Amino acid sequence: MQRLVLIDGHAMVFRAFYAFPTSLTTPKGELINAVYGFTSILLTIIKELHPEYLAVTFDLDKPTFRHQEFVGYKAQRPEVDVQLTDQLGRVREVVRSMNLPIFEVEGFEADDVIGTLAVQATRHSPGKLETVIVTGDKDALQLVNDGKVLVYVPARGKIPAKIYDEAVVEERLGVKPNQVTDLKALMGDSSDNIKGVAGIGPKTAAEMIKKFGRVEEVYKHLDQLSPAIAKKMTDGYEEAVRSKHLVTIVTDVPITLDLDACKVSDYDQKGAMKLFEELGFKSLIKKLPKEVRPNPQIGLF
Repeated sequence: MQRLVLIDGHAMVFRAFYAFPTSLTTPKGELINAVYGFTSILLTIIKELHPEYLAVTFDLDKPTFRHQEFVGYKAQRPEVDVQLTDQLGRVREVVRSMNLPIFEVEGFEADDVIGTLAVQATRHSPGKLETVIVTGDKDALQLVNDGKVLVYVPARGKIPAKIYDEAVVEERLGVKPNQVTDLKALMGDSSDNIKGVAGIGPKTAAEMIKKFGRVEEVYKHLDQLSPAIAKKMTDGYEEAVRSKHLVTIVTDVPITLDLDACKVSDYDQKGAMKLFEELGFKSLIKKLPKEVRPNPQIGLF
């Protein structure tokens, strides 16, 4: 089975920025700790996962439909460090130097773009193409589908890399991947300022979803809950509905996946090496994948 890797670019850049010291600069003094960290992660992924195809997604610095529908969405987050955002251009240069496509769509988050690409890949080559999503964002766990879509969380410090299939998701969260949105609808997600139902924690939420399957089914069986839980659920109905909508990854973003454009080995290695030398990435040059220029094939869908 062939493999397509979809990287949440922003998630990996953030991870890299805080993992590597700000003393990392180019020979000319340009700060590149996030660029170096991202590039290292990218090359490690290629080495460990051996993908035939790879694409990177980014968030745009503009409001998404979630911000428009819920003013408080991610409102608690501090401003992103300008030293990080100033490096995004260089990160994109690295990706383009390897002739890998970048997907970003105004009004949507990288998660939505990834979800859409994963669905398109599955429909195009059922049983022949496995999609691996590289991210640190647990929202992506809702996309896991054995034999079709897996989530890969890269190593971080002493914490080893981890691959999430359906069994691992259920072990970690207590619910199946296709129930993750229902779980978060009840327990909320503080990282995105999504409240969920007040007074309902992860354990109680997981128990209800495991028993009834969906948020909608929980509300049909309030009489089977304790009076205290039933009241919390009743009082938090609107918040549960809104929360589920906000945490659900969109899978019909207006983009088209071209597999041929995602081929990992189809790039100008000398051009990439020149950029790496400019950035001072001498230790990473030897990790670049071999250059192979195959004949063009139709892979658009």
